[in-house]
Amino acid sequence: MVTAETRHRPNQVGPETKRGLVNTHTPVLLDSIIPAINPSNGKVYVDGTLGGGGYARALLEAADCIVWGIDRDPDAIQINTNLADHYEGRLKLVSGHFGNMQALLSERGVFNADGVTLDLGLSSIQMDNPDRGFAFSQDGPLDMRMDKSGQSAAELVNFMGEDELADIIYNYGEERMSRHIASAIVKERRKTPIETTGQLANIIREVVRSRATKNKSNRNKIDPATRTFQAIRIKVNDELSELDRGLDAAEKILKPGGKLAVVSFHSLEDRIVKLFLRKRSGSDARASRHLPEIVSIKEPTWTLLTKRAIKPSEPEIYKNPRARSARLRVAERTKAPSWGFINEGNE
Repeated sequence: MVTAETRHRPNQVGPETKRGLVNTHTPVLLDSIIPAINPSNGKVYVDGTLGGGGYARALLEAADCIVWGIDRDPDAIQINTNLADHYEGRLKLVSGHFGNMQALLSERGVFNADGVTLDLGLSSIQMDNPDRGFAFSQDGPLDMRMDKSGQSAAELVNFMGEDELADIIYNYGEERMSRHIASAIVKERRKTPIETTGQLANIIREVVRSRATKNKSNRNKIDPATRTFQAIRIKVNDELSELDRGLDAAEKILKPGGKLAVVSFHSLEDRIVKLFLRKRSGSDARASRHLPEIVSIKEPTWTLLTKRAIKPSEPEIYKNPRARSARLRVAERTKAPSWGFINEGNE
């Protein structure tokens, strides 16, 4: 059973490794991720969300292994080229979606892996660059595209119908004021196009704060724009469907005994991961003790190593406030054949 406290700890990998490599990225729940994967010499691991390279670097420091680092963001690939050079061929960089990891690896002659890590949050290189349009702490173009292709957030906000926009904000952001926010966005864009993160954030704040004042509610724990920005980002990047595909791909490429470690940052992601692992481990065979047991016709493909999601400690949250909402779930692959792709999160 993997827990937040463990007797086995890898070499701590901070902004500077023992070899002098500098990297400002701060990976979350690292003290739980690495023992969960338990890297060994000669094994092959996949960091499906390379980002700033935090997990990949820690895996490579913990064992003489090979790590395939996949990311759809070209900036992540570029930033990690020095890291790849540093590890002299043990870090392999792959540009693409983690939902396609099986195809991406098979094209390179790799058909199995001993561990997969997925960090579903935005990386620091995305959050801290206002030109990417993910955050509203600094004004920038309203973009939000992880791979810099396809429909941007500005295009979605300025051209999508009001009802569909409201549905996206409600379903992907769990924002109760979605209808009022969508109406305000449509009203504003009739006057002038909404082209920056600051414009959009201010529209949302005005709606949420005015409605909260009328209803005498206190929702000031997070910025009022947070949920709507999350919803638009998820839609622009098709993040939940990507997660469904990624979990299925991990099931297909992991060897028996291989570990899957997934870090999510909001309830929609965590629900998809939880349902996927529970269903395919046989853990939800009986929804209630008062109901008859449901016999699955498929052999379980996973053994759960975390009964409940692991959360970051207070010291970690203090050092890295972005870790606050992180949730880690870990499972081990069985010998059973893969179930194949099923849209677990949207049934």
